[in-house]
Amino acid sequence: MSRTLTVGAAQMGAIQRADTRADVVERLIALLRHGAEAGCDLVVFPELALTTFFPRWYVQDRSEFDHFFETELPGPETRPLFDEASRLGVGFHLGYAELTPDGRHFNTAILVERDGSIAGLYRKVHLPGHHEHEPWREFQHLERYYFEPGDGFGVYGAFGGVLGMAICNDRRWPETYRMLGLQGCELALIGYNTPVHYPPDPSQDALQGFHNRLVLQSGAYQNGMWVVGVAKAGDEEGCVMLGESAVIAPSGEIRAVCTTDGDELAVAACDLDMCADYKETLFDFGYYRRPEVYGLITSQRGAEVPDDVAAVLGRAARRAEETEEMEEGTDA
Repeated sequence: MSRTLTVGAAQMGAIQRADTRADVVERLIALLRHGAEAGCDLVVFPELALTTFFPRWYVQDRSEFDHFFETELPGPETRPLFDEASRLGVGFHLGYAELTPDGRHFNTAILVERDGSIAGLYRKVHLPGHHEHEPWREFQHLERYYFEPGDGFGVYGAFGGVLGMAICNDRRWPETYRMLGLQGCELALIGYNTPVHYPPDPSQDALQGFHNRLVLQSGAYQNGMWVVGVAKAGDEEGCVMLGESAVIAPSGEIRAVCTTDGDELAVAACDLDMCADYKETLFDFGYYRRPEVYGLITSQRGAEVPDDVAAVLGRAARRAEETEEMEEGTDA
């Protein structure tokens, strides 16, 4: 039995604040139909694919932005997408803002099977940005203000394989891929909204594309899994988004990539059996991993320099200061 899935990375162009849900869902359906025509089994949409990236704005009363959140999926406005997926026999992955019945707010993604049923739900773990109003920024990144973090990474039996999900900043952390890899993940679906401009350190702006490819490709290779990274792109409310959606093989090779900043579909055939080429050889976790020496990874958050190393560095710093003082005295 073939375990090759044809996957479409359904990049979206900008979604402006004035765009309605109906407008956006119509675009999603168009991409889904394009995927069906291309023979896709699964179409992957970006993070927060139903709305503009609203965390770039601050409001004192967060409930003013509750209209950006979905209280149910499918709901009246998103039902046409589920119905069309079922009619076409094409599954999808969708990122959105979730408001739970008990009033909790999450940055969420769901995995939907070919029959329109929900096969998995994931809530973003690594929330980036800041949680307080910072008006000095050209645009803000208030995910830590509007969302609470999810509680972990899971995998799902769907589409004949083991699938996992992550969202945007999660892709920058090696723990994300390793947690999925340790559960046998063969295909990781990752939506993102990445601004080209990074206000805390603009020197990174020119490296955004490089860093995006770096983390997607290394995560795929080091864990023997396919990775599909899908973005929103273009100028969204004055914020230029990266794009560069791609499908990455377990070898770390890019198999398909989007080249525009608009709605676009990049399609690749993903042979899930190819994962074994890496999971059972170079990255045979059961044979090579040494979890007994990885304790710091789960026992510690920030970096802590060992006391003996800190002492050596302190002595070196003092010697450097003394040498500088002597040289200044000589110059005088």
